[in-house]
Amino acid sequence: MDKMQVVLGVIGSDCHAVGNKILDRFFSDNGYSVTNLGVMVSQDEFIDAAIETGAEAILVSSLYGHAEIDCEGFRERCIERGLDPIVLYIGGNLVVGKNDRAIVEKQFLDMGFDRVFVPPNTELIDQAEILQEDILKNRDLSTRAI
Repeated sequence: MDKMQVVLGVIGSDCHAVGNKILDRFFSDNGYSVTNLGVMVSQDEFIDAAIETGAEAILVSSLYGHAEIDCEGFRERCIERGLDPIVLYIGGNLVVGKNDRAIVEKQFLDMGFDRVFVPPNTELIDQAEILQEDILKNRDLSTRAI
């Protein structure tokens, strides 16, 4: 099977780069074709890159706590631009202050993300396997729609 294409980056005005580089290296080393947009990425830049590369997933990072603002309407924007289905993941320190992990996860699932990774969470190798399963499930849904 061809490598699964993913787009990743750090959304909004967030300039935290270290975790982004770790994710790029990890997913690249584990069978994914990665387009890394770096830091301070807008929703449209994620979507443009996904369209240009034929990505099956967008992996959004945010560490500065403002993801709820930066990600508002992201799923809808993907759909409007023809990315349906696409796997949407988000992870990091997504909101300001100490918040219950389950509440934060529900908030972003309700926003249309397929998976939400907030500390503490599963190992990267487990996340790669989950991502593969989600992409394959979307491929199956796309095939049935045709």
